[in-house]
Amino acid sequence: MMDLSVRAERPTTMQHRAMPFRGVELRAKPDGTGGDALTFSGYACVTEQGYEMEDWLGPFTEVVRQGAFTKTLAENADVPFLVNHSGLTLARTKSGTLRLAEDDTGLHTEAELDPASPHVQALRSAMERGDVDEMSFGFWITRQQWSPDYDQRDILEVSLNKGDVSVVNYGANPNTAGATLNSRDVTAQLHRLSADERREVFDRLAAEFAEAPAPVEDTPAGPSLSFLQARARALAL
Repeated sequence: MMDLSVRAERPTTMQHRAMPFRGVELRAKPDGTGGDALTFSGYACVTEQGYEMEDWLGPFTEVVRQGAFTKTLAENADVPFLVNHSGLTLARTKSGTLRLAEDDTGLHTEAELDPASPHVQALRSAMERGDVDEMSFGFWITRQQWSPDYDQRDILEVSLNKGDVSVVNYGANPNTAGATLNSRDVTAQLHRLSADERREVFDRLAAEFAEAPAPVEDTPAGPSLSFLQARARALAL
């Protein structure tokens, strides 16, 4: 059996998790100047609820624990409100137009949007039509804990600074997609595997793809790192 303890290495890249809309509301109210202000509210993350993830070693359960956002919010993390994790910033904690708070449910988001912005108008239309129905957030894991069998990861603390909260159409939903690994993360973990474990990874990754596996050099250390890295990244992404 493969030694799953390689999962203990903390990811060094930005992570994304998405979830269906929870408590989301888009409401207009008079702004005192004869126009309307548009406010978006909802949860970018729900804590204390397990969801299924999968990485290049297989499936596991992940839980964002209550209190994971306490430190980063206290440090006044600079966080933008985006659509699909990119594009023009529609609100931002630094400017006071985005407010984030952690409560018993999770990470609550409230964004004051400019109804005159064509990007906001497009978002409003997509939400009213039901074309977008998920929220996501970009973050770095700063503290985590794995179960003894490495079958469950508890995310204990995150950093949101220079991350984001987003409305997304197709997010990296934790129920259907795994965490993103960059080449440095994958290589570091693969280097820790024995030859037999590398061959086990190779067999599993080959089975994940419908096409025939590419030629691979079988060395005394197992299948070549470059091949496994490419396959593992494709699976993780």
